[in-house]
Amino acid sequence: MEKVHTTCVYCGCGCGLFMHIEGGRIVGVSPSPAHPMSRGRLCIKGWLAGDFVGHPERLTHPLLRRGDRAVKSTWDEALGLAAKKLKSIQRRFGPQSLGVLTSAKGTNEENYLLMKLARAGLGTNNVDHVARLCHAPTVAGLGSALGSGAMTGSISSLECSDAILVVGSNTTEQHPLVASYILRARSRGAKLIVADPRKTRLAELADLWLSPRSGTDVVWINSLLNVIVEQDLIDRQFIEERTAGFEETALSLREQTPDKAEEISGIARTDLARAAAIFGKAERAAIVYAMGVTQHAQGTDIVQALANLALATGNMGREGTGIYPLRGHQNVQGACDMGALPTVFSGYQPLSSPAVRAKFETAWGTALSAEPGLTALEMLWAAETGSLKGLIVVGENPALSYPDSFRVLKALKELELLLVCDIFPNETTALADVVLPAACFAEKEGTFTSTERRVQLIRKAVNPPGEARAEWEWICDLMRRMGLQADYPSPASIMAEMALLTPSYSGIAYERLGLAGLQWPCPSKDHPGTGILHVDCFSQGRARLRPVYYAQPPEIPDSDYPFILNTGRSLYHFHTGTMTRRTSLLDREIPAPFVDINPEDARILGLREGMRVIVETRRGRIAAEAHLVDRLPRGNLFLPIHFTEAPANALTCQSIDPVSKIAELKVSAARLERVMP
Repeated sequence: MEKVHTTCVYCGCGCGLFMHIEGGRIVGVSPSPAHPMSRGRLCIKGWLAGDFVGHPERLTHPLLRRGDRAVKSTWDEALGLAAKKLKSIQRRFGPQSLGVLTSAKGTNEENYLLMKLARAGLGTNNVDHVARLCHAPTVAGLGSALGSGAMTGSISSLECSDAILVVGSNTTEQHPLVASYILRARSRGAKLIVADPRKTRLAELADLWLSPRSGTDVVWINSLLNVIVEQDLIDRQFIEERTAGFEETALSLREQTPDKAEEISGIARTDLARAAAIFGKAERAAIVYAMGVTQHAQGTDIVQALANLALATGNMGREGTGIYPLRGHQNVQGACDMGALPTVFSGYQPLSSPAVRAKFETAWGTALSAEPGLTALEMLWAAETGSLKGLIVVGENPALSYPDSFRVLKALKELELLLVCDIFPNETTALADVVLPAACFAEKEGTFTSTERRVQLIRKAVNPPGEARAEWEWICDLMRRMGLQADYPSPASIMAEMALLTPSYSGIAYERLGLAGLQWPCPSKDHPGTGILHVDCFSQGRARLRPVYYAQPPEIPDSDYPFILNTGRSLYHFHTGTMTRRTSLLDREIPAPFVDINPEDARILGLREGMRVIVETRRGRIAAEAHLVDRLPRGNLFLPIHFTEAPANALTCQSIDPVSKIAELKVSAARLERVMP
């Protein structure tokens, strides 16, 4: 068999693997022993990463909507119609009536081109992607605190930690290879603290499990730092030499005592004291978090609170220290890096800077707007009110994955033009005026950037089905139809332009990436890449501590809706299930939607394992199968997001973080009702 080395398509770990090819088909997958992060291991989804590629439901030809039907078309007709409608909308309503949603499943090169198409071709900064629904608070919070909204170390450096605080991350299920490093550190004597309302598998192995009430993270993290300050476990030299804002932050902590934290969060003050001693006394302490931290209306403040904790204890810039946000998609880090955000160009260079705009205007040969664009959700609400008329969606399924799904569906139907590119038909392609068939990760060339900032090649293993094309190819075609120069012979040539314009990627070129890739910042062609950030200094000079204050979640349980509904992923499925539900071995494990319920709550309601129930919030109701699980606290429900027949995001609260504009997805008031036979 032929073996082709590539990068896994699923979570942000960025594991290396081989595709095994026989007769032009992928017949298996094996891990890459030489890969510096995964080291010859894969999770269950990684082992099966090639199974969906040849699925018969793949989109194979462009489609155009004719009334209620989607009919087969040619690429020339589809792109010609798209360009004509985009120009018409731009002329009649202005550039701000158009928007682009790029893909965390697309390559860096494709995200860069979509960003360029939006800004230089359509004249709008309305460009965003799924990071707005997962790690926008990381970009905003760590960007403000540290000068960079990215993981500060390499995943492998967790092995060197003496204490690890894991917050809001079911790591063994969602980032298994990261969990392996945490457990390796644990086996060599590191102390492990897990903070999560659910008793996850990692929590079962922890030295200390903290189970806060959902939505109370700011108060218990502040209280933890309060104890560390009171016991003088801070790093005064680091604070004085490398940070600003500590005195003001420390002053704000005086009222945020363990007693107050116990009252609000439910965490015993004795447990907070234990956690403070473990973290504060450790020589090398690290913080790992995921969407249990970020998907809150106070997500940016929670990230800042964690940054305050790391900075006050001097846990930055060394092996085994730092902050480790775990990205959910394989290239959500890269999409952010490429400027698929409404306020920055690639490399987080601000639109507001005249010098930055001038650089891109010179390179692209056109004037660029300085007006900040709309975020992903703001674009949809603008479509709902009629001010956004045209939307390009690439590799995303907002009709299922975005909060308040029923409202999203209504908004998408209001558009004059909805162009969607994907590998499978889904709830969003069903509404599109133009549907374009995409090549998947195994059918094209390009790069992904993992959660540890590792830029890696994906390599073509098989041909795409039918007339499906790599996104970069049709984006170039559309750019030319919109009057832009787009003469890129290959993804490598796109990377060359990106490197010229993006300081953190300046030294990255395809011929340098090999099997291991390079971690940015990589500022020159002879630079080896950067495993640990902030070793000697912060890019903004001093890191910034900032006081943050607890605010009650926008929606809390009451007599009508007595439960707290939390949403997330399961071990065997990924995001909206587009790929995993077409992987037979994964779909066999969890073939239908379920809701986790505490057994005591179930007993009171007269529910048994496997019964059909209705989960209802103020936004809507869905049916699912009851799963009784001890690891879930009383009064809580957990609903996975993967199932179109039970769209969890149809139920979630609609409050928005005022800084990062992420929606509250972890705390919604809900009730249960048994489905009567």
